[in-house]
Amino acid sequence: MVKTGILPDADIAALFSEGALKSARPLDDDQIQPASLDLRLGNVAYRVRASFLPGPRHLVADKLERLTLHEFSLETGAVLETGCVYIVPLMESVELPRDISASANPKSSTGRLDIFTRVMTDCGQEFDKIPAGYKGPLFLEVSPRTFPIVVRAGSRLSQVRFRRGNTVLSEEDLAQLHDSETLVASETPNISGGGIALSIDLNGGEGGLVGYRAKHHSGVVDVDRKAGYDVRDFWEPLYDFGKGELVLDPDEFYILVSREAVHVPPGYAAEMTPFDPLVGEFRVHYAGFFDPGFGHSAAGGTGSRAVLEVRSHEVPFILEHGQIVGRLIYERMSTLPQNLYGSGLKSNYQGQALKLSKHFR
Repeated sequence: MVKTGILPDADIAALFSEGALKSARPLDDDQIQPASLDLRLGNVAYRVRASFLPGPRHLVADKLERLTLHEFSLETGAVLETGCVYIVPLMESVELPRDISASANPKSSTGRLDIFTRVMTDCGQEFDKIPAGYKGPLFLEVSPRTFPIVVRAGSRLSQVRFRRGNTVLSEEDLAQLHDSETLVASETPNISGGGIALSIDLNGGEGGLVGYRAKHHSGVVDVDRKAGYDVRDFWEPLYDFGKGELVLDPDEFYILVSREAVHVPPGYAAEMTPFDPLVGEFRVHYAGFFDPGFGHSAAGGTGSRAVLEVRSHEVPFILEHGQIVGRLIYERMSTLPQNLYGSGLKSNYQGQALKLSKHFR
């Protein structure tokens, strides 16, 4: 009997062997993650007039013919400017079986750079959704919001997760799992809306540091360069002076951190809901995937903080310490992954507290 759940690394590799997943060039050694696949940019990019969805009767190529302003190569690298929208065909394509669907999300490092990305399919009516049985190419919409970026063919900005059947835990199952595994470090977890709540830490860590606000008119960030940039050139540190609150200004980008440590047991995967109008006029966490093993240790769940990428919407908004800012949805894995996040994978954010993306030193 075929098991329902999120597909682990071994099953993702099997999809390539079976031809359900294809790539224009051999996979990178670390491209398959415990519960997801990193997607790579192809050789060409299109700057377009505006974001779009192809709709049920149109190919993405049809819309590109009408909306493209400029086509350019990514083979040796190119700068993507802030405020512009780009469409990039991806190296990976799919021929999904009728019982497997997929969803995409920006990688964590992508979200922490405030790069807005969404995966599209031919005839697609939703972003970041790949319906069961879809056969065809994949495209990535890329729009840098704060920093201009350098990308090249093979750069990895987005990731995709494959699932079979109903995978989401009910609130009752989520409560039971929290009782046994401590999913978030809270004595009174708020479980509702299909997920478990996370709140904001505005008391600060060492020296009262509570977060960072991105600077405008900074230099270019190469998305493939680790520890290549001085924090002070791109970020303004934010400190708490006893108020336990922070005013979010419209059009500003913030890196903050959850009050609770998060734990994702090996047999589960999690995703943070990016925006909940019930908790305030702001969007939190572009990069929503938490892989099996996040915040996990051999002795049990010790937890890692969730770093939050925050933007206010149309009006200034006051965040207060302990305020709910999002919810984690937990899903079952179909089987245990061969590798866990942070366990021999050189994972960048295991055991993290407040932390910028891997690009900054």
